[in-house]
Amino acid sequence: MDAARVTEVGRQPLPETPDLDGAYPRLSDQQIETLAERGERRPTPTGEVLLREGERSDEFLVVLSGKVAIVQGYGEDEQLLRVHGPRRFLGELGLLEGQPSFFTAVVHEPGEILAVPVAQLEAVVQRDQSLGDLILRAYLIRRTQLIGVGAGFRIVGSGYSADCRRLLEFASRNRLPYRWIDLEKDPQAEALLRRFGIAADETPVVIWRGSRVLRNPSTTELAALLGLRTEGATATACDLLVVGAGPAGLAAAVYGASEGLDTAVLDSVATGGQAATSSRIENYLGFPAGISGAELAERAAIQARKFGARISVPTTATMMRRHDGHVTVGFDDGTETTCRVLVLATGARYRKLDVPGIERLEGTSVYYAATLWEALMCRFDDIAVVGGGNSAGQAAVFLSDHVPRVYLLVRHENLGRDMSRYLVDRIERNPRIEVLLHTEVREAVGDTSLEALVVEDNRTGLRRTLGVRALFVFIGAQPHTAWLGDTVALDPHGFVLTGPDAAGSPDDGGPRAPDGHPLALETSVPGVFAVGDVRSGSVKRVASAVGEGAMAVRLVHQHLNGTGGAIGP
Repeated sequence: MDAARVTEVGRQPLPETPDLDGAYPRLSDQQIETLAERGERRPTPTGEVLLREGERSDEFLVVLSGKVAIVQGYGEDEQLLRVHGPRRFLGELGLLEGQPSFFTAVVHEPGEILAVPVAQLEAVVQRDQSLGDLILRAYLIRRTQLIGVGAGFRIVGSGYSADCRRLLEFASRNRLPYRWIDLEKDPQAEALLRRFGIAADETPVVIWRGSRVLRNPSTTELAALLGLRTEGATATACDLLVVGAGPAGLAAAVYGASEGLDTAVLDSVATGGQAATSSRIENYLGFPAGISGAELAERAAIQARKFGARISVPTTATMMRRHDGHVTVGFDDGTETTCRVLVLATGARYRKLDVPGIERLEGTSVYYAATLWEALMCRFDDIAVVGGGNSAGQAAVFLSDHVPRVYLLVRHENLGRDMSRYLVDRIERNPRIEVLLHTEVREAVGDTSLEALVVEDNRTGLRRTLGVRALFVFIGAQPHTAWLGDTVALDPHGFVLTGPDAAGSPDDGGPRAPDGHPLALETSVPGVFAVGDVRSGSVKRVASAVGEGAMAVRLVHQHLNGTGGAIGP
C-alpha cells in the first residue's frame, strides 16, 4: 500500500529541492564519516516511510543514496513539499525538541540511509561544532518554511471566536506549523466540517494526521498532543525551579542545568517571553546581522534541554509559599512542585490601549506581537503600529516588508527619545513607513474586524481617519506578579523588589546571606530570586535579562552553600 501511494505522489522522476538559503545543505564526506561512527547504514526500498506525520522519531537520518520525498497529508490529500537526495539529512526542529513530525518522509528512489540515534547526535556535534551549527541552522529555517506553507495540523474556526483566537495565538507563539481554515472566508471549511461530521457550533477544532479531531481543545491538550509538555517537567521536587521561559528564565535554566542542578522551567504560554514576539533583534551581542526573538528562544530552549533542564509549556503557576527551608509552587492543574530555590522570571505583558471599540477586535485585527503569522494575516492591507520604543520600531520595520504601508503612531514629538538610533535611521529611510508624531488613537472603527482608526494630534486636537485593517500595540508592559499575592515585596508598580531594595521587607525569618541581607537578585523571601523584566529596576533589554539569569545561578549556589539541605528525607 505504501509503495502505491508513493507512486501516486510521483510517477515521474522528482528533481531535488535546491538549497537556496542553507535549509538543505549537503554533508561532507568527513561529516558523514563522523556520524557513521554513531549510526548504522540501512537500505531503503521505494515506498518505505522513514518519518510519519504525527509520530515522533528518535533517529537523525542522512540520505546516502536515492531520493526521499517530503509529503504532507500522506495517503489522503497529498502535497509534495520537498525532495532530498544524497548527502542531505531529514527532519526539522521538532526532532531536537521531542515533537512529532509535521510531515511524512517517503523513499521515492531506492538507496541507502544512515540512521543516528538522536541521543548520540549530541556526542557527534560536540566533536564537530560546525556540524551542529549546520544542522541547527537548517532545522530553524525548515521550521519557518513549514509555517509559511501551512504544513502541520489544521485549526478550523471563526476569526471572531475567542477560543479560535486562543488556539491561533498559542500555535503562533510556540512556532508550530499549522494552517488556519477560516469558517467565514475559506471555501474548504464547510466541506471539511461535513467530512468529519462536525457542526459549526462545535468549532474551533484541531485536525491532526488527517483524521484525528480535537473539538475545542484546551491549550494544554494541544500542547500535549504536539509534544510541548515534557513528562515530569513539573515533578514533585527539584533543585531549581524557574517560572517564566523568556530570555532571563532560559538563561537561568541553561546555567543551572549545566552546573548540575536538577532544573525545571515552565511558562504559561511559550518559550521566549515577550522577546519571542520581536521580529528581529539587531543590537544583541554576537549577532551582527540580527536574530529574531523566536529563533533566539528556540536556540536557548534546545541548549537548556541539552544540559538536562525540563521545559513545560503551557504550565501556569498560581501560588507560592515557603516552608521548612524550601519553596512550593502550585499550578493551575492542581499539582505542586517543591524546590530548593525558585527563580521568578515571569516578565511583563504588553499594556492594552484604552480606546472605544478595541476589545472586540483583539485577536482578529488588533495584535500585541509582530511575528510572521500576524504579518501574513494582514499582508495586503495598510496597518498601524502604536508605540515609541524599540519593540514598536522593530515591528514597524518587519511589517513594512509584508504590507503596503505602515503608520507608526508616536504620542510624543521625538522618535529618538525612547528608540535606538539604528532603528530611527532605518525607519526614516523606509518609504513604506509613515511616522505620525504627537499622535494618539481615539477610536477603533469596525464591528468584527478593524476598518479604520480615528487618531488625534495631541497638540492641535485635529483628528483624522486612517484606513488601516490591522493595529499593532507596543505601549509598555505590566509585570506578571498577580499570582504571587503578598508573598514577596513589590514596588508601587507591581515589580519585584530585590537585593538592598528588598532588605527590611517582611519575610518568614528563613536563612539569609551571612550578613543577613538579601543577595543581589534575591527577593524579600529567602531562596526566591527575581530576574528580567519582572524585577524592579531592571534594564528592559534582552542582553541584560540573559545576564541576570546567568548571575542568578551564581547567587543560587551561594544561597545553597549557606543553607544546604536536600528536599525530603
